[in-house]
Amino acid sequence: MTAPTFHELLRSQKVWDVDLPAFDPATAPDDPVPLFHQWFADAVTAGQPEPHTLTLATTDTEGRADARTVMLHGADADGFHFATHATSRKGTQLAARPYAAAHFYWAARARQIRVRGPVTTAPHAAALADLHARSTGALAAALVGRQSEVLPSYGELASASDAAWERARAEPDADAPSWTLYALRPDEVEFFQGDARRRHVRLRYREERGAWVRELLWP
Repeated sequence: MTAPTFHELLRSQKVWDVDLPAFDPATAPDDPVPLFHQWFADAVTAGQPEPHTLTLATTDTEGRADARTVMLHGADADGFHFATHATSRKGTQLAARPYAAAHFYWAARARQIRVRGPVTTAPHAAALADLHARSTGALAAALVGRQSEVLPSYGELASASDAAWERARAEPDADAPSWTLYALRPDEVEFFQGDARRRHVRLRYREERGAWVRELLWP
């Protein structure tokens, strides 16, 4: 594909080619978590593919940003929960700099949610309970381990995966030592509602002295 063809294709894409919902920030609750629950349920109803995935951003020891898509495991008063191997790239980055940002984008409703805050780890027993409540495939993937390491060949992955699937079926309570459950406890949460006339609504919750301050932002 030539650069002009790509540019033409890029410019031809539509943004939010759907009926956009209204959002009155004056009706928002005092705490961001109930609003997140409401928006999540609405995204599911609207048919948003994989609304439980988010982009997680971390930084390495040199301050260089990194990002990837992970799965949300929960959202409550303790924070936004996700899991990974402590030995993975994001795991080692969080160990060195336990602060992260998360981003949800639900195009079906023209909505974004941005979350920033410190990250803590749960006890290993909680991580295993969360893992064992999921699918056999999730356990098998955790048992494979070695996430982010250099893979010499795809055949090695296939072999390790087959062995992990066999073990996961035979030992549904198997331990995955490096599997870790994290909680991003927000000190800032922003809810963005797109508007066809570009009058986007941005409502930010900012923690101040143990309480949430709500404020509108210019789009």
